Order: sequence, then C-alpha cells, then structure tokens
Amino acid sequence: MEFRFELALAAHLEATTDWVIARQLGAAVADPGSRIMDLCAIRPDDGFDDRAAVTSRTIPPLAIESDVGAGAAVDWRDAFDCSVDHARSVVDRAVDCGWFEVERRNGRRYVRQTMRYPDWIDSLVGIENKPDLEKPGDLDRQLRIDIALGLFDEVILATESYVTRAHLNRLPEAVGVWRFDPDSSERTVVREPTPLSPDEPGVEPTETEPLRTDIAIVDSDAKACRRRRIAERAYGKGWRVEDLPACEHAAVTDDGRPYCAFFDRVVDPATDCGTACQGHEPNEPPSVDLAAIREKRSPWIADPEGIDRQQSGLSRFL
Repeated sequence: MEFRFELALAAHLEATTDWVIARQLGAAVADPGSRIMDLCAIRPDDGFDDRAAVTSRTIPPLAIESDVGAGAAVDWRDAFDCSVDHARSVVDRAVDCGWFEVERRNGRRYVRQTMRYPDWIDSLVGIENKPDLEKPGDLDRQLRIDIALGLFDEVILATESYVTRAHLNRLPEAVGVWRFDPDSSERTVVREPTPLSPDEPGVEPTETEPLRTDIAIVDSDAKACRRRRIAERAYGKGWRVEDLPACEHAAVTDDGRPYCAFFDRVVDPATDCGTACQGHEPNEPPSVDLAAIREKRSPWIADPEGIDRQQSGLSRFL
C-alpha cells in the first residue's frame, strides 16, 4: 500500500510542479543511514540549466568536494582526502560523467572541473508518506528528528487518511500535512509547513536508550554538504523503479510506474512479483525507455551535450 501511494504521489508532483523528485534517500548527517526520507523534492534555482547540461547522472560527491577546481588542472592524487584507490575511482567516474576533464603532463593525469559547480538548488522538501495514520509506526520520532536537524527547508507528512485535529496535535507544529488520494491524484493541503533553518546548526539524535539519548550537533557546513549530496542523488536517481518484473503480465503506466495486468494495479516488483505470485508467467521484462519518460515529464535531461569550456566562459583558465 505504501509503495503504491509513494509512487502515485511522486508521479503527481512530477506532473504538477517543476521539482526534481526522488525516493528513499538518506536524510541524516552524523549517521546518514539512520533516517531515510520517503520522497525528496528539490525546487530548482536559476542555475538548474547549467547543472542539467553537465550530465544526467549523479556527479560524485567527493569530486565536487575535492580540491579540483575549474581553473588550472591539478594532480588528482593531491586533491582528495581519501585513499588513492578511492580517489582514482571517483576521478574515473567524474571524467566519465563529464564533470572532470583530463590533460596529460609527462605521462601523469591532471584534472579540472569543466565548470564551477552551479547554484541550482533553491530549496529541499522532505516528504514522509504514511497512508494510514491509524498505523503510525515510528512516525512521531522520525518527524521530530527532521525538525530538530533542519536538513530540509520544509518537512511534509502525506497521508490518505482523513486528518483530524487530534492527528495534527500529535505532530510537530512545523510539519506540513497533505491528504492525497492515489487513485484520483487529488491532493489537499491540510496544513502548510513552517520553513525550517537549514543554514543554522541542527541537532541529530544518534543513539537512543532508556532514559538517555545521545545527540550530535550538526553545523551549517555539514548540513550544506549533505543537502548538496541529496540534491545530486535525487537528480541522478529519480523515483522510478528500474528493475521491472520478468513476467507476461508486467507493464508500465504512462508515467513509468510498474503495473500488473493480472491484478490490474501498480505493483512493487521487489515484494509483489516472482515465481511465488499466482499470476506469474515467465517472460522478458517490459521493453520501455524509463529515461525518455522521465525526460518528457520533468526538467531532467537524459542525454545532455556536456559543457563546452569556451561557451561556459572558462577559456581564460586554459
């Protein structure tokens, strides 16, 4: 239920906004895997076209954070604060995606950025999906972590349930609330979110025991770094499921969601499909260009031309 709700909301937001949407991204800083946000939405800023022109993929975070700039090329081995093998892998991926360019000097490889990293992120919205508020699970703790950390500009709870005053009173006041119908794609704003302060330090619980909670104070620089990583991962990943079922009944909706003709509904291939399914009939997975669907329905560009340093105004550095 939650998977289908999540994909329906992602498709709806992609169709009705200019946001970049992705699913299931790490939303903590001190312990990145301890909090996974269901949907992450990036509102693009003026530099979005420059970012989209570089690559359709995620630019390796360490390549952005390294000492490699857009000016003089540098020896890649001196530009990273990690092992040589890890740095080599990062450089290879940055070159492959068009973020670094290479020049050779005396048989050694020097690299530079093809452009300065663009200011393309206006704001980040974190959306926690809880279709049934009668089964909240760990919702209260998750949302309180999000508000205390302030990694996102806004945090929103999306639900299919009728939202009562009692529900609202149990939620942190800063959390916005949407009621969303995945069948009709009707979205109602029950409560607007209160803007958070990602430019200020935040508090992240790192370990909780009876009568004790350990916390980390996360400074604004660390939050800025994580926000950029979230945005980059969102741009490269998107929200669609790449591994489609190898089944006769498998198909894809017009907006790119995995669909089962046997059960006549959107399905989660990881949990709903396979030989144990009563409708399973082995076949090749659906032949569909998910990248083309994403490009048609969002500002993301599947196959950009890359950056011409002359056009980007960086020829003065050569």
